[in-house]
Amino acid sequence: MFWKKKKKKKLVKMARKLVTIANGHSFISEQFRTIRTNITFSMPDREIKTILVTSATPGEGKSTNAANIGVVFAQEGKRVVIVDADLRKPTMHYTFLLQNARGLSNLLTRHFTISEVVNNTDIANLYVLTSGPIPPNPAELLASNLMGSVIEELKKEFDIIIFDAPPLLSVTDAQILANKCDGTLLIVNSGVAENESVLKAKASLEASKANILGVVLNNYKMPLHQYYEQYYR
Repeated sequence: MFWKKKKKKKLVKMARKLVTIANGHSFISEQFRTIRTNITFSMPDREIKTILVTSATPGEGKSTNAANIGVVFAQEGKRVVIVDADLRKPTMHYTFLLQNARGLSNLLTRHFTISEVVNNTDIANLYVLTSGPIPPNPAELLASNLMGSVIEELKKEFDIIIFDAPPLLSVTDAQILANKCDGTLLIVNSGVAENESVLKAKASLEASKANILGVVLNNYKMPLHQYYEQYYR
């Protein structure tokens, strides 16, 4: 299936800077490639195609991580789609300078087909499905049988599907999706996230029978001597 290149219009907000594109040889970009490798080998006996990215609380960097992880998988040659499943405060359309007039919410209300809402990006092999208009019942839409059908359709077209979901302790959306995905990454903002919140987030994922692939410690400041040791190791 092919998607026509959509014209990009000027958006109000600035795009989020993606380090894996702006500086692919940086230490941080290398860490995203390490995350990619760890995901690939985390379950050798089971294929991981659908990955949920979430956090305990807002502002921990889940959307930035989801976007950069999507980029490094695409750079490896995988056909990747990033799905903005935050139907309350979506941001992925700002990251990739896309319009958000239609997207996931339109699929879940049967107004459009997948081929009509998936967007090309300027990055080879990388596509984005924005959230679409914010619905009055996000949790119900994500829990619907139709959401399961959408996931199955995306699996037919893409090698990797990354879902950017709302924070776990704010709403139930991420728990619902975690149960439908092959694996979940929990983003924890170093020095900001409280231990109690992280433990509650982990417990909520376990309660939804999520397959927790691991935790990404975001904004961790490595001592200079360790930085060079890790880089050259």
